Formats: sequence, C-alpha cells, structure tokens
Amino acid sequence: MADQTVVTRADDTAAASDDRLVVDGLDVRVGLVGLLHDVGFRLGAGERVGLIGESGSGKSLTALAIMGLLPDGLVASGHVGLAGTDGNLLDAADVRMADLRGRRMSMVFQEPMTALNPLMKAGDQVAEVLAIHGLGGSGRDRDRRALELLDAVRMHEPELVRRRYPHQLSGGQRQRVMLAIALANEPDVLICDEPTTALDVTVQAQMLDLVVEGARDRDASLLFITHDLAVVATVCDRVLVMYGGRIVEAGPVQQLFTAPRHPYTRGLVASSDLDAVDAAGRLPTIPGVVPAAGTFPAGCVFRTRCERATEACAEPPPWTGQYDDGHACIHPYGDEPVARDPEPRPDPRPDPHPEPGVSEVTS
Repeated sequence: MADQTVVTRADDTAAASDDRLVVDGLDVRVGLVGLLHDVGFRLGAGERVGLIGESGSGKSLTALAIMGLLPDGLVASGHVGLAGTDGNLLDAADVRMADLRGRRMSMVFQEPMTALNPLMKAGDQVAEVLAIHGLGGSGRDRDRRALELLDAVRMHEPELVRRRYPHQLSGGQRQRVMLAIALANEPDVLICDEPTTALDVTVQAQMLDLVVEGARDRDASLLFITHDLAVVATVCDRVLVMYGGRIVEAGPVQQLFTAPRHPYTRGLVASSDLDAVDAAGRLPTIPGVVPAAGTFPAGCVFRTRCERATEACAEPPPWTGQYDDGHACIHPYGDEPVARDPEPRPDPRPDPHPEPGVSEVTS
C-alpha cells in the first residue's frame, strides 16, 4: 500500500476533457434497501469499457439508472453527466430523457424479444426511432434509411426482414434489429447489456464484430455489460468489475486480467479457465453465492466470500489508485499473475457460416 495513492473518484482531476459520460456517486435504493452504492466511472470519446460481475452484482441496474429507465419504486441519487448536456440526468424530466434516449445515448438490451414491439414490423421499428427524433426526412426517406441500417448490420435479406414481425425472426436477427435501432441516430454513448448471451457462438462472434464496428465508425463511447471475460478481452479497452452494487476494481484489460488486485476479480479470472482443475478434477470457483439484494455485508461487500478477509474488512475499503485504474480492497494481491488470462475470441470475419435468411426461418 505504500506505493499507492488513495483517491476519491469524484475528486480525481486526471480525467480527459473529452469524457462523453461521467457517473459519480450513483446510488440506487428501493425503500431502505440499497442496491447500488457510490458507483463512479467515466467513458471517453471512442472508448470501449467492459462492466463485468456475477448475476446480481448490479450491472444492468447501473445501465438502467444511466438511461433513466429504472422500474417504479427504485430511486437513484448521485450524478450522471452527458457531454454537451447541462445538469444531472438523474434530475432530468421524463420528456428530456426521452429526447436524449435513442439520439444522444442508446442501449441494446439482453433479450430483444421483450424489447421489440411484437405488433410492429422490424423495419417500422427502425424507422420509428428516426421519426421520434424528427430525423430521416419523409416517411419514405425513413423507410429507405431503415433498410440501409438493416443492411449495415449485415442482415441477410434486409428487404424481407423489414417486413417481418419479431416472432418471425431468429434470435440473431432480432438482436441485429436492436443494434440497427440503437445506432440509427449516431449516438455518442452506446450501452450493450449482454447482447450476445442468448446467441450461438457463430452468431455471437458476428454480433461482437458489429458492435465494435458500429461504435468505432461513430466514435461512440461503449459500455459493454457481460459475464464473459473472453468477450471483454475481445471488445474492450478497459474493465470495471462490479460486486454487491459497487465497483471493486478498474483497469486496462490486459493488466486487470493478468494481475488482478482485488480477490473477487482474481476469482473471476481464475474461474474463467476451463482447463484448470485441482487434484480432484474440479474447476476453480469462487466460494459461496452472491447474497440477495440488501443482504450484502457491511464494510467490504466481498468479505464473507474472501479468503483474505480480516476484521479490518468490516469497514468500507477506500478506493486505491486512479478512477480508471484502481481497486477497493485493503488486502489486495500484488503483481503475481493468475494462472491464465482470458483469450480474446478470434476475428469472426470472414464468416464461413452465414446466419440463415428470413426465408429459411419458420414463423
């Protein structure tokens, strides 16, 4: 600890002036139960940042809070700032957030079947986001633009797809429609909430390529939420690790995956190695399970599952390091590497097995 500096992320002045999105001190509560605690990070222009952690860690809730889409009964506090927009988005009126969503910032949801309107054809849903924000020209121009967007996400037979309803499309096709909608108005910030979870490996690789390409071509900042560390290694420049509604570690992908400091991050990386087994042939795991919301321990939220925990961990650990490269742990690991870092997925192009077209999908 002697060579490290304890900082408050809100006071860190080292952030670049071209930050697109700034999240500081974000808390989310339902009644008296805290779900997110002091979440803070920044996305620079064109930067791709991964947000990882087990289910129940608060990843999707963070995204929904940023987008102003929290369910009724949940209350957010803190600060969310978007470049070129005055004030705190958490205090913004619904009409103002509706203007920003789909134009300045967009989100690709995990399950497109529930995100898409089942009563609207795919092309109409792409054109709708243009019409809502007064972009794309006339109705005919918007239809033509919708077709171009479907083609841009490499949709097989886009002319047929645009006339189909969501239930008539495959999972990969529905997710491509979602991506076309998210990219339609050239957003500054793109949030992807596990967009490849329900897809097979071949289609998953294609989607990852499309997400990276779409963000890069628009110089958009990307927040990519996933369980898959190999996906993060493929897509992202930097990683945020979340547990118990808190950011517990942050850093560049290569550094964090080869020499993680926080015991939780170290457990995630070790458990991603499916070739590593102990003498009994068992894969490495993190002890215990993620507690239910509102039942995480006081102090360090990971201490009840951590082999390095001591009585001192009953107090909340300070953030050590910089806002984009640090950890919240008083017993961190040093620079010793883990057994193996996650390998990036291979480049999915060229695609030897294209996804079946709509004409091959039964309704």
